[in-house]
Amino acid sequence: MKNYAYNEITLMQYIFLINGAQVGTGVLSLPRVLADKAGTDGWIAILIGWIFSMMANILIVKMVERYPSATLYEILIRLFGKIIGKAVVLVYMMYFAFFACSTLVNACLYIKSWFLPKTPDYIILLLFSIPTFLVARNGIRILGRYSELSFYLVMWIPLFFLIPLRDGNWLHFLPLLKEGWKPVLSAVPTTTFSFLGFEVAFFLYPFLKKKQYAVLGVAIANTITMLFYLFTTMVCFAYFSPEGILEYNQPVLNLVKLIEFRFLERFDMILLAHYLIVVSTAWIPWVYFSVFCSSKLLGKQDHSSHVVVLLLIFIGIIFWHQPTWNESEKWQIMIVKGGLLLAYVAPPFLWVYSWIFEKYRRRVNT
Repeated sequence: MKNYAYNEITLMQYIFLINGAQVGTGVLSLPRVLADKAGTDGWIAILIGWIFSMMANILIVKMVERYPSATLYEILIRLFGKIIGKAVVLVYMMYFAFFACSTLVNACLYIKSWFLPKTPDYIILLLFSIPTFLVARNGIRILGRYSELSFYLVMWIPLFFLIPLRDGNWLHFLPLLKEGWKPVLSAVPTTTFSFLGFEVAFFLYPFLKKKQYAVLGVAIANTITMLFYLFTTMVCFAYFSPEGILEYNQPVLNLVKLIEFRFLERFDMILLAHYLIVVSTAWIPWVYFSVFCSSKLLGKQDHSSHVVVLLLIFIGIIFWHQPTWNESEKWQIMIVKGGLLLAYVAPPFLWVYSWIFEKYRRRVNT
């Protein structure tokens, strides 16, 4: 009997969980950041970042498929022993919690800036915490259903970017590689933050019903994320001038702000409200996997109380500290550094180490 039969997820849920964990608030400012580093050639950096994320994600799957019924916690204990294994799990737990907190803070700042300027940050976070608890307290299956449903609910959003694209100028992209490859390569680390989230495959694999399609699933999830980033970035580059796009912190929101209908003036408000559904599919998995690690470390089966404690910690941080946009950007830089280690360096290391470990173990047993 499978260890996680009750929480098994389908391939579609697997895909949308990974894609949801990747797509957050970063895309709203991504075109401006890429333009600042590489000009209108910044879209090439997205393709390079996609290749790196695909390689790292495939290595994750190849590593965990050696232990098809084990979670990352059990794999690390097997490979490194209880002390080192639990220490690594603790690092992942803190990384997931910090990522969730950073994403929630970004969402709060956006809501406060565009909708509720006089509402305290901790009140907004408290409102976010209610649906977060209702979803995260359940298992992977409920989380997968939520991610899949959310994806279908927001599929219409990219279609509206075609409206301002009619006034875009494709000459902004010419000539290609205006200043060579150096600016493009300098923008690649920026895209790594946007693709972070695929490391949840470490935890999702034992719950996947048809494990033979795991590599296909991560390939589709990363490709969906890449196409979304590429489309929004190219639309912004085509509409705004190469110098003009640098004047906006969130050019994606400024772009949709231009969309007006006879019966609706502020379409950007509706778009941002619906985009919160997309962002929630990023922070809720991070909350869940953080408390999943904590419950494993403490030997608890029910993680509901851990969700409550973690969300209360987040609310307390916001209440006492009240982070600003600059502090949020500093947190993102810290996450990028941690993500480079845990998402891009750890998979190849664990893949090679597990291969050597299992080969040595078989030789000793024989």
